[in-house]
Amino acid sequence: MTRPRIAIIGGGFGGLYTAQHLHHAPAQLTLIDRRNFHLFQPLLYQVATGGLSPANIAAPLRAILKHQTNTEVLLAEVSTLDPAARLIHFSDGESLSYDYLVVATGASHNYFGNAHWEQHAPGLKTLEDATEIRRKVLLAFESAERETDPQRRQALLTFVVVGGGPTGVELAGALGEIAHQTLKGNFRRMDPAQAKIYLIEAGERILPPYDPSLSAQAVISLEQLGATVRTRTQVIDIQADHVRLRHQDQEEVLPTHTVLWAAGVQASPLGKILATATGAELDRVGRIKVNPDLTLPNHAEIYVLGDLAHCVGPSGQPLPGVAPVAMQQGTYVAQHLLARLQGQTHPPEPFVYFDKGNMATIGRKLAVVESGKMKVSGFLAWLMWLFIHIVYLIEFGNRVQVVLQWGWNYLTRNRSARLITGANRLPGSTHNQDKIAR
Repeated sequence: MTRPRIAIIGGGFGGLYTAQHLHHAPAQLTLIDRRNFHLFQPLLYQVATGGLSPANIAAPLRAILKHQTNTEVLLAEVSTLDPAARLIHFSDGESLSYDYLVVATGASHNYFGNAHWEQHAPGLKTLEDATEIRRKVLLAFESAERETDPQRRQALLTFVVVGGGPTGVELAGALGEIAHQTLKGNFRRMDPAQAKIYLIEAGERILPPYDPSLSAQAVISLEQLGATVRTRTQVIDIQADHVRLRHQDQEEVLPTHTVLWAAGVQASPLGKILATATGAELDRVGRIKVNPDLTLPNHAEIYVLGDLAHCVGPSGQPLPGVAPVAMQQGTYVAQHLLARLQGQTHPPEPFVYFDKGNMATIGRKLAVVESGKMKVSGFLAWLMWLFIHIVYLIEFGNRVQVVLQWGWNYLTRNRSARLITGANRLPGSTHNQDKIAR
């Protein structure tokens, strides 16, 4: 008897947790992803700021699932979907049939109608994003070392982070540590501590989902690290050598060569493809509005979860696009599918997210944690953040590497992964970088 096929598109938290909780299911699982690895996105900023290497926060999907005999992994890109025929079409012309489909392809950056800003202000969603940010940041310091004009040097040493959510706060704090601690004594012609770091937030305060007291504490911690927080400030233009800001009725041009984007997300383009094929409704950021059991209206065989799903929580607002939501949804969908495979036909209980709280790290021994009535900041919050992130790293080997790397960095205030990779390895260089300088 042929076993039903469950196709899972996306090897992030939602897709991977679904697959792992179906390891004994009487079905054939096929996990499809454009990348051959699972990425622990909450620690991407550590790669972007030289604290960790890419391999520390990523693990091959085949290695993670190698003991699941009912699971295969395909490296492929989905181009179209045919729900009527239950077919997935790939960009190389191949196709795959399914009985049940799980779509968890995540989200990308949202520049709010200004996509051209991306060339000057990279976001942070992929390993390539992280290494590009690392390249830009480290090249800025290298260029400043060779710059003799004081104004141009200061522009090189000015870093602007757009978006006061957890990612923006973590980036700004890490930049402060790099400038004032990590690079101390590394240069001879300029002082890295001259760097100016700005965190720009359009709203009333940074970390808006957190208690106001923790937002205020985060501002204090960032200022201790040398960062300046600018709230109620909008970015109205980004160019290669400056950013234009608006605060109330006042506009300001800030000379800078390094702008980092952490202000918004846009659902994966596959959401629009799926919505067109099924008639499902999208929200303003491209997420698919799902039923309480995470299936699509009129398509009970299709599940959407993670950052791609518009799933309403108890407050009436959509659940946030954070890893714990995707993890819990993956577990829920797996349980739902197991029940269906076993012949259960009664309607499932709706998905309910158990919110364990929010946490964000700001710097060495500095973090904020909120869970229920508990609100913690400082060193204890940093230890809690450290423990939780290590626990959720997928591969045990990665945990060991991260613990050792962080332990060494903590003792030495060093960031050993400060490698400049990419096309421009030398400041101002325009020639073929593969040629050996004579």
